[in-house]
This record gives sequence, structure tokens and C-alpha cells, in this order.
Amino acid sequence: MTTPDAANSTATTPSDAHPRFAEALRELGLDVEVRRFPEATRTAAEAAAAIGCGLAEIAKSLVFEADGVPVLVLMDGASRVDVERVRAELGSGKVRRAKADLVRETTGYAIGGVPPFGHRTRTRVLADRGLLEHEVVWAAAGTPHTVFPLDPETLIRHAGATLVDVRERSA
Repeated sequence: MTTPDAANSTATTPSDAHPRFAEALRELGLDVEVRRFPEATRTAAEAAAAIGCGLAEIAKSLVFEADGVPVLVLMDGASRVDVERVRAELGSGKVRRAKADLVRETTGYAIGGVPPFGHRTRTRVLADRGLLEHEVVWAAAGTPHTVFPLDPETLIRHAGATLVDVRERSA
């Protein structure tokens, strides 16, 4: 398990996370340590550097539009989503990254702080199988300044995700 760099973060309670996300943690009965950073961790690379973990140990929550319908994809921080594989998985005609306003409307959070669950609306969720390669992954806790650790199986289960293979393959 990767230990966060305590010099760069402050341990907080779940109630210090985004209020909607803190409520989701309570409803799910999850007692997790939320870490707050003075600088935003909007990208997986920024989060990994701040936490002191490997890039692949970051769980990105990315919103896409599949034929105009939002879908959340959980992906490890070192990988990219292959939209063609998402399209095939969903049986959709067209898949593209969602614009910031749709992300906020769907999840209730801004890009860079979207957690894997605790969203404003119920959305279909796909989780890339690569997340299971880690003992613990770190995900956004509702703001660009907060993250939390969780084992990938629990994260995927609470997100209501379908396990899939949608990461880009190296050429």
C-alpha cells in the first residue's frame, strides 16, 4: 500500500470532502481517509505526485457521451480510454468526451474533482479491468483538492460499475 506524503497533505475526515460526496460515504457506510492538498490535483499526474504513489494507482473518473447519454468510465491514471472500445462495449453509434457543463450537470462535480460515486444523477459506469492490478487506488473526493484511498474491488462495487477492457492498447 502506498503511503501518502504527509508533508504535502492534510488528513481530513470524510465530512471535509465535498458535501455530496461526504453524504455518499455515510450512506454507503464507508469510513475512508480523505486527504486535502493545498494545490489542486486536477490531473492524474498531479494527484500521483502529491500523494506519492504511482500514476497507475490513480483512479480517474471520466465522463463520456454515448449517443448523447452520459457514461462514467473509471480508468487507471497511467492509461487512456479507447473510445472505440467504449462504443463497442455500449453498442453505441458515437462516443466522445463530455463537455464540462455536462460533467457538472450529470455528476454535480467539476472536472478534476469527479469521484467514482456520489453523483447527482444515476449514470451507467464502466470500470477498466486494469484498476484491479492495484491493492489500493486513489480517487477524487469531489474537489480538485481532495482524494481518498480504497481497494479497487470496493470502489468498483460502490460505483455500480461493469468491469470491462476499454483502455487504449500500445501500438
